[in-house]
Amino acid sequence: MRVDLFDFDLPPENIALRPASPRDSARMLVVEGASGLSDRLVSDLPGLLRAGDCLVFNDTRVIPAQLEGRRGEARIGATLHKREGLRQWRAFVRNAKRVRIGDRIDFGADVFAVAVDRGEDGSILLDFAGEEPVELLLERAGTMPLPPYIAGKRPADARDRDDYQTMFAKEKGAVAAPTAALHFTPGLMAALAEAGIASETLTLHVGAGTFLPVKAEDTDDHRMHAEWGRIDAATADRLNAVRARGGRVVAVGTTSLRLIESAAGDDGLIRPFDGDTAIFITPGYRFRGIDGVMTNFHLPKSTLFMLVSALMGRERMQAAYAHAIAAGYRFYSYGDSSLLLPG
Repeated sequence: MRVDLFDFDLPPENIALRPASPRDSARMLVVEGASGLSDRLVSDLPGLLRAGDCLVFNDTRVIPAQLEGRRGEARIGATLHKREGLRQWRAFVRNAKRVRIGDRIDFGADVFAVAVDRGEDGSILLDFAGEEPVELLLERAGTMPLPPYIAGKRPADARDRDDYQTMFAKEKGAVAAPTAALHFTPGLMAALAEAGIASETLTLHVGAGTFLPVKAEDTDDHRMHAEWGRIDAATADRLNAVRARGGRVVAVGTTSLRLIESAAGDDGLIRPFDGDTAIFITPGYRFRGIDGVMTNFHLPKSTLFMLVSALMGRERMQAAYAHAIAAGYRFYSYGDSSLLLPG
């Protein structure tokens, strides 16, 4: 399909630079069935789902994967996006033309890395020096990797260490937050449980590739970046049991959705999964493992807007986004939410 079919105009003032407070006070656009459209709040969620439904959260934890350093006199910026070894991380590098293979980059705070190779996508594999765990080095020298549409308007600060982390964050390795889950609080989770709505967790380490624009003119020519994920056997069994009882599996975020769909077979059963996924979902895709998704509002011409268009229909989502823009919804990572239930 032509990528420009997924374009839309978004006024800059609709881009959120800070999250709602409290988190579950964010607005939520409910898109249901063929024509349902309503303006609600995230805190309304217990009354919008049914007893027996199950929300699936991503428990990945964002690491401070944004680094600023020098190679000689050249200033180098690096955003780590995928671990490839005990001390090696693939990174998107700013000013990459000034970095040669074998160069040593000083990121300050006694953190150094050597450029090992250059990928086809222009990324650079960095090998970190020393014996300390790389996670400790990042805590010392790194900052939270805010999305470009936020970082271009303000620097990351101390608040982002908490704001850009979900309440489910446990497994370290993501360089972008599974932002749909940023809206959840302990109080909201208690209300959901009281309403008979279950919850499960899986792990998908979100990579910086999620922010990369689609440069191809046709979706067939776009190459997705791989991300590592895991669903254990017990979780897969419980999710299958939810659907067997007539409940719905509702992914919280496109990260959870993509991993579930990677693990689901043509028979609709979710199987254990441990490995990389580069699943790319566009209109025409037949969903196998999920019955809905709660997700933030996505960038024009992005793979994630293509994904929600595959679930609900492209024209339907274009109309829903036009409504959201006109109604002043806040977009992107720190923005408002949507609940998409195809029926």
